[in-house]
Amino acid sequence: MSRQLLETIRIQNGRPQHLFYHQQRVDDTLKQLGYSCHYDLAVLINPPDNRLYRCRIIYDAESIAIEYIPYQKRTIRKLQLVQADELDYALKYADRSALDSLLLQKGDADDILIVKDNLVTDTSIANIAFFDGRRWLTPRHPLLKGTTRARLLDEKKIFESEIHPHDLNKFSHYALLNAMIGFEEIKNGIITPLKS
Repeated sequence: MSRQLLETIRIQNGRPQHLFYHQQRVDDTLKQLGYSCHYDLAVLINPPDNRLYRCRIIYDAESIAIEYIPYQKRTIRKLQLVQADELDYALKYADRSALDSLLLQKGDADDILIVKDNLVTDTSIANIAFFDGRRWLTPRHPLLKGTTRARLLDEKKIFESEIHPHDLNKFSHYALLNAMIGFEEIKNGIITPLKS
């Protein structure tokens, strides 16, 4: 039995958003794992109505399951830096237990910002970008190459850069990026340093 994988897609007005990038990630993931199967998301996704949904897809080489969850947005303003040098989340597995255990370190923050090998990566639910006064910079080595991140890189709206924890005070604000929130600027956000 293979480990199950996860894909999350925003469904708005009955239509999956940015499906090209999700299909590309599913195809690339299956290929990377050596599977020869193919799931055509455009055919398989069939929202029940026009409400805003988080389409949650769990799949592996043998099966695919799709559910539609009415979307409730989380407010994220404060991030706690946490160290996780051993964490590997290059593929979007349904098992998020490693991320969940890191969340225990968030204290009174809304989410965590993960540092791996002295480089800023992602939060537990999103890629991140920082504004340097001219451009939006996103970590060159994220934990997971998200679909929104890929799209905004293609559109030249964000640019890759190596970002160390000591660089964070150079940025005026940050933005969270994922399939459900798109690109959300956080202008008065707080990032709490690594706990010693």
